[in-house]
Amino acid sequence: MIVPEREVKGGIASVVSRYYESSLNDEYMVTYLTSYRDGTKVQKLGKALSCYRAFQKLLRTDPPDLVHVHSSFGPSFYRKLPLIRMAKKKGIPVVNHIHGSDLEGLYYGRGEARRNLIRETYEGCDRLIVLSDHWKEELLKIAPKADIRVISNYGETHPEMLSEEVQEKRRDRKQVLYLGMIVPEKGADLFPQVITKVKEKAPEAHFLLGGIGDISLLLQNIPEAFRDSVSCPGWITGEEKEKALRESAVFFFPSQMEAFPMAVLEAMGYGLPVVTTRTGGIPDLVEENGNAVLTDVRDAEAMAEGILAFLTNEERRRAFGERSLLRVQETFSFEEHLEKLKGVYREILG
Repeated sequence: MIVPEREVKGGIASVVSRYYESSLNDEYMVTYLTSYRDGTKVQKLGKALSCYRAFQKLLRTDPPDLVHVHSSFGPSFYRKLPLIRMAKKKGIPVVNHIHGSDLEGLYYGRGEARRNLIRETYEGCDRLIVLSDHWKEELLKIAPKADIRVISNYGETHPEMLSEEVQEKRRDRKQVLYLGMIVPEKGADLFPQVITKVKEKAPEAHFLLGGIGDISLLLQNIPEAFRDSVSCPGWITGEEKEKALRESAVFFFPSQMEAFPMAVLEAMGYGLPVVTTRTGGIPDLVEENGNAVLTDVRDAEAMAEGILAFLTNEERRRAFGERSLLRVQETFSFEEHLEKLKGVYREILG
């Protein structure tokens, strides 16, 4: 299995994190090779090259029966391409598990030769795994002969978050939480508008923006009177992230492009109502008007209204939060995710 380092910030590392100690390793002898790390371009290149060398050695000394590649669009596609080619040259089946969201940047914005390469690569894999029906439809448009399976990301539920004590603290704190990269692609440039609109009608609201990016520029664009109500602690993990998820009342995720965001799944597992955008795989993840408010991309007015509807209506906030938790239990459990993955392995290996 080709994966990023465990410490990498992002969705793929979050998905893979539970594989290491799961029943997957009881049924299969899994070797994990890391092809990506956070850091400078030189460090990332060095990691990729070391992965190629380790993979070549494995092919010589103990060739696997199957190669499972976790990939995205953009540089990730090209970083995994040599590994896919090496495996196929040896006649080893390849499962390509695709987590990307910027198909425009990878495929549609490229020339014919590049598009042919992408199509041939995807159709040459023995299976493609995508995260939602939406992405299956999109991939079939560019690789119609690809054999595609849908395996959604998974969440973990925390039923104790529905207790009266927790709900009262959330009601009183009125904290709005965002987790992710603080970049325009994630809608971070809309934060000042949304925060301003919410604070004008709910002065007691507080925003916790957990992530890395150009935070100084973000804060400059927020009216000075509201800056004390915005916390930007950087990338948070472990107990700090759990505390943020426990104490927040609403999860806000204004991304412009997404595959199937783990951050939203995590928030749902903590019983949080969600305000997010109608893009990529998100409509397959949330239940519109059940556990989430969906808005058009870049509609700051609708986003602010969605947040205010939860901060000012306790019954609505609790009902949507409860439905979030139940949706993860019913539809996005780790056990179901793992069984579907094993099913793909069994299709290929018998």
